[in-house]
Amino acid sequence: MQTIDEKVISMVYGRGRGIVFTPKLFSDVGDPRAVGMVLTRLCRKGTIRRLARGLYDYPRRHPQLGLLAPSIDAVAKALAGRDATRLQPSGAYAANLLGLSDQVPMKVVFLTDGPSRRVQLGKQEILLKRTTPVNMATAGRISGLVIQALRHLSRRYVNEDIITALGKRLSDEDKKQMLKDLRYAPAWIAAAMRRLAEPDGH
Repeated sequence: MQTIDEKVISMVYGRGRGIVFTPKLFSDVGDPRAVGMVLTRLCRKGTIRRLARGLYDYPRRHPQLGLLAPSIDAVAKALAGRDATRLQPSGAYAANLLGLSDQVPMKVVFLTDGPSRRVQLGKQEILLKRTTPVNMATAGRISGLVIQALRHLSRRYVNEDIITALGKRLSDEDKKQMLKDLRYAPAWIAAAMRRLAEPDGH
C-alpha cells in the first residue's frame, strides 16, 4: 500500500513536467495537513516549486537555462480549479494570443465565472476576474478571444490592417464559429467579426 508521500509524488510525476497545481489536486489522497507536509518536503528537496501561497509546479528544465517559468495558461487553470470554472483570456493577453501584439503583458487578465483571484509570479501578475455570463458565453472559443482582443484595442484602433492581420490567422471553422456568436459581441465588434468571417462584409 502506498504512503501519502508516494501517492503525491506518483500523481505529480504522472502529469509530467510543466504541471501547475494546488493542494486540491490531492483531495482524495489523504488528510490535507499531511498532504501539505509532503508538498513542503518536496519543495525543500527541489522536486517541486512553490510559486505562491497554495500554488506549486513541477518545473520544466532547459539544458542551458535551467528551471523554466510556468506557462500562464497552466497557472490560470490551476487557480481556477481547472474543471470547476471557465476562463477567457482578456485585454492585452488576448491581443497577444491572436498575434495583434508582440509583448506578453506584465499583468495578464483572465475573465472567469468563478471567484476572482490574483497571483504574483516574479514581475508578472496573473489576475482571474469574475465577470458576467454574457462575457463568458464564448469562453473557450475563438469568438471569445476575438471579442476580448478587439475590445482591448478599442474601436478607434481597429483598422483595415488589424482586420487583415487577424483574418490571416483564422481558419474557415473559426470564421463559421464567429458568425454563430455575433449576438454576444457589442455592435461594432460584431460588425468587425462579420467582415472577418465574410470577405464581402455581408
